[in-house]
Amino acid sequence: MNASAAVLTDAAVPCVDSRFTVPGMRCAGCIGKIERGLSAMPGIAVARVNFSAKRVAVSHVPELADDAIIEELRKLGFEADRAAENPLGRDDAETRRLMRAVAVAGFGMMNIMLFSISIWSGADAVTRQLFHWISALIAIPVIAYAGRTFFASALMALRYGRTNMDVPISIGVLLATAMSLYETVTGGAHAYFDGTVMLLFFLLAGRALDAMMRNRARSGIAALLGRMGRGAHVVQPDGSTRYVEAKRLAPGMVMLVAAGEALAADGAVIEGRTTVDSSMLTGESEPHSVGPGDAIHAGMINLGNPVRLKITAAAQDTAIADIARLMDEAGQSRSRYVRIADRASRAYAPAVHTLAFLSFCGWLLAGAGMHQALTIAVAVLIITCPCALGLAVPAAQVVAAGALMKRGLLIKDGSALERLAEVDEVLFDKTGTLTLGEPRPTDLAALNAGARSVALALAQSSRHPLSRGLALALGEAGAEPIVLDDVTETAGTGMTARFEGGDVALLRPEVEAGGLAVDLLVDRTRLRIPFIDPLRLDVHETIAALEEGGLHCGIASGDREETVASVGGRLGIVAIGGMMPADKLDLLGRRAAEGHKVLMIGDGLNDGPALAGAHVSIAPGGASDVSQQAADAVFVGERLMPVALAVRVARATMCIVKENFAMAVLYNLLAVPLAILGYVTPLIAAIAMSASSLLVVGNSLRLAHVAGKEKVA
Repeated sequence: MNASAAVLTDAAVPCVDSRFTVPGMRCAGCIGKIERGLSAMPGIAVARVNFSAKRVAVSHVPELADDAIIEELRKLGFEADRAAENPLGRDDAETRRLMRAVAVAGFGMMNIMLFSISIWSGADAVTRQLFHWISALIAIPVIAYAGRTFFASALMALRYGRTNMDVPISIGVLLATAMSLYETVTGGAHAYFDGTVMLLFFLLAGRALDAMMRNRARSGIAALLGRMGRGAHVVQPDGSTRYVEAKRLAPGMVMLVAAGEALAADGAVIEGRTTVDSSMLTGESEPHSVGPGDAIHAGMINLGNPVRLKITAAAQDTAIADIARLMDEAGQSRSRYVRIADRASRAYAPAVHTLAFLSFCGWLLAGAGMHQALTIAVAVLIITCPCALGLAVPAAQVVAAGALMKRGLLIKDGSALERLAEVDEVLFDKTGTLTLGEPRPTDLAALNAGARSVALALAQSSRHPLSRGLALALGEAGAEPIVLDDVTETAGTGMTARFEGGDVALLRPEVEAGGLAVDLLVDRTRLRIPFIDPLRLDVHETIAALEEGGLHCGIASGDREETVASVGGRLGIVAIGGMMPADKLDLLGRRAAEGHKVLMIGDGLNDGPALAGAHVSIAPGGASDVSQQAADAVFVGERLMPVALAVRVARATMCIVKENFAMAVLYNLLAVPLAILGYVTPLIAAIAMSASSLLVVGNSLRLAHVAGKEKVA
C-alpha cells in the first residue's frame, strides 16, 4: 500500500468508488502502470484494473473529483472516460476496427509476398525495381491504416514522456518502412515491405482475439441486467395507470404487474396473489406463491395473476443490480497471470530500445555506414518482437479449447485453462448442475390410459416446471392428449378443468408430500404423482474422477438445506444449502484467503457473482444466459464428465505452455545475438519471428491428440 493509501486508512477517511473506461490498455504492462500511477496520487486509496473489461475501479476521498483522476490517467498515457454504474458492453466498435485492420494487413501481406517471391527467385534489376515500387504502393497505405492501433498508443505514451510495448513496435515498423522506401527510391536491392506488413498482421490478429474475449466478458453483465423489466405500469392517484421506464421508477410508487411480465423494480405485494419464478435469486426450480406483504425482486417473472406492488428499490438499488455489481467487482481479482506478465513486460521496451541503440552505435564505431548500422538496429527491433512469447499461452489455449469443444465443453475465457490447471477444490450448485434442473415424475403406474390423457392435457396448459416435466414424461410414455373445457390455472393451487361433465384437476397436494409432488383429480379420485429432480447420470463417476485428480468436492446451493444435505449425503461430499449470492461469494473469498483455488460450477442467475468471483467457473448448457456469460466455460448435454476432462486437459495444456515458453526464450537467445552481429536483415528478422511463432503453434497442436485420448464416460 502506498503512503497516501496508508494515511487514508489510518485516518479512517470514508472513500467513494468511481469507475472509468480506459480503452487504451493494450498489454500487461498497462495494468501495473495504471495501478501504480493512480495509487501514488494523493487522495486515492486503491486502484484496481479489470483488463478484460478495460475498466479501472478507484476508491478515493470524496473531495477528489473524477475529472482529476481522468487527467492523471492522461498523464500516465491513457485516455479515459467515466463508466456507467454497471457496464453493459455497449458496443464492439474496437473489435470491428481491429478486424478491419487485420483484413487490410492480411490482404496487403499476401499481395506483397507474391512480388517478394519473384524478387527472391532472382528477378533482374528492372523487374525487381518495378516490384519494389508496386510493393511500396500497396504497403504504405496498408501500414498507415493497419498500424494506427500501435502508432496511436505509442504516441499517447510518448506525449507524456512514457513508454509501452507499442513504442518499439512502432519504431521498428516506421524505420523498416522508411528504409524500404529509401531503397526503392535509390534503386537498392533490398526492401522490407513484406516483413513489415507481416509483422503488423500477426500482432493485429492477436489483439483482435483479445478484443473479442473482452466483449464476451462485458456481455455477461448486460445479459443479467437484461432480465429486468424495461418498465412498469404505475398506478396514478385517480386509479389510472401510466407506463414508466425502469430508470424513472422510484420507491413508493405502486406498479401493476401483469401475468407473464418481468418485474422492473423490487417491491412488496399490496394486492393480489400469484406465483413467481424466483430462480435467479434462490436457485429453486419450483416457482413459489406470493401474497400481500411478500417481497419480490426485479427480474422475477409473474407466472400467475396480476398483482400490485409498492416499489421498495429501483434502478441501481435493486437486488439484480447488486448482483451485477458483485459480478463486476469479482472480475477485478482475476488477472493474476496478467500481473505476472506485467513484471516481465516492464523490462521489454527499455531492453529492446537499449539493444537496438547499442547495436546502432556499436556498428558506427566499428566503421560501418549509417545505412548498415540502421539496418541492423531495425533487424534487432523486429527480431525481438515477443510474438512467440505472446503465442506461448494463447496458441495452446486455442488448440485445447477446440479439442474440448468436440468433447462437449466450450471454453469462453482465454485464461480459463491456466486457472483450471491450478484448482484444488470444486464447488457445485445443486439444481440444474448436479441435477438436470427438470423435475420428472418417478412413478406413473397409478395412472391408467384415461388418467394419463387427462393429466397430459392439463399439464400442457401450464408453464409450471412440474407440469412441463409431467407432460414430457407422459409424452414419452405414449399418452395422447384430449380436449378439456374451462381450463383454469389458479396461482398456488393448480390446474382445473371440465371433462365429460365432471371436474378434473392437477393440484398441489393437500398433505405435505415430503418432496415434489402433484395430485391428479379424475373420476372423483385423487392420485398422487411424486416427482424428483434427477441427478445427472454420471455424477458419481465425475466426482470420483475429480477426487482421483486431487480435487476436494462440495456443494454450495441456494436450495433448502435439507434438500441439499440429502444430495450431499448420497454423493458423499460436504453440502451447504440456503445460500444467497453474496454468501457464495463470501465463501469463495474465505477459501481463496486460505490459499485454495476453487472451481465453481453453477447454473442459476444467483450463481452469477460466484461464477465471476471463483478462481475459474463452468456452467451447464441449460444454465441461464447470465450464468453462461459469467462462466469461463460451458458444458453441453446431460453428462457432467466434461468437467473432469477439462481439468485433465488444462493440466496437459500448461505443460505445453511451459515448453512453448522454453522454445520462445531459446529463439531469442539465438536470434538476438545474430541480429546484433549483423547476420540478419529486417526481412529475415520478420521471417524468423514468424517461424518462431509457427514452431510454438506446431507444438501446441499436440494438445489435440492429448485431448482426443481422454474418454468421456
